[in-house]
Amino acid sequence: MAKVMVMEHPLIQHKIGIIRRVETGSKDFRKLVSEIAMLECYEATRNLELRDVEIETPICKTTVKELKGKKLAVVPILRAGLGMVDGMLEMIPAAKVGHIGLYRDPETAEPIEYYCKLPEDCANREIFVVDPMLATGGSAVAAIQMLKDKGVRNIHFMCIIAAPEGVKVLTEAHPDVDVYIGALDECLNDHKYIVPGLGDAGDRIFGTK
Repeated sequence: MAKVMVMEHPLIQHKIGIIRRVETGSKDFRKLVSEIAMLECYEATRNLELRDVEIETPICKTTVKELKGKKLAVVPILRAGLGMVDGMLEMIPAAKVGHIGLYRDPETAEPIEYYCKLPEDCANREIFVVDPMLATGGSAVAAIQMLKDKGVRNIHFMCIIAAPEGVKVLTEAHPDVDVYIGALDECLNDHKYIVPGLGDAGDRIFGTK
């Protein structure tokens, strides 16, 4: 079964509190989303495997640890997911970046694909799908299924704010995908927005209202 981890780190909670505020402008919002992604990445990569490697320091030879096994990739769900990429790359600069474009049909609230570009070796990588908001769960489920259809099996999902409804949909559709959440909110409203949430993350990141 999927592991669902809600971040309790004080810095993450503090920064999420700031981006929730209606008066927080796009410049600060973008910066904080990137910082939150970096902090979440630190927590979400805690269980990556390590191996022993012999190196030489200026003093002597010694054995150190380095990441073992699959290489990493970050796959944002466009467009709001782009706001989390730089923070992720601060922590794992060698990661490759793919992009999945989905939009929500205004009538049905179902995700519709319009773009997908992934690293050629994505099936051999450990993938972190990122999107600031997990609302209905439809976009996350669709994006992860697109990755699985291309042979990817080692997938994690990371968001900043989630609704319980979205978490349920995602974990039931993909019980093998671990989910990392900055804050778990109360519910979705009649317009499928997270409550209390922070509004439309894409609009607030890019200043399009």
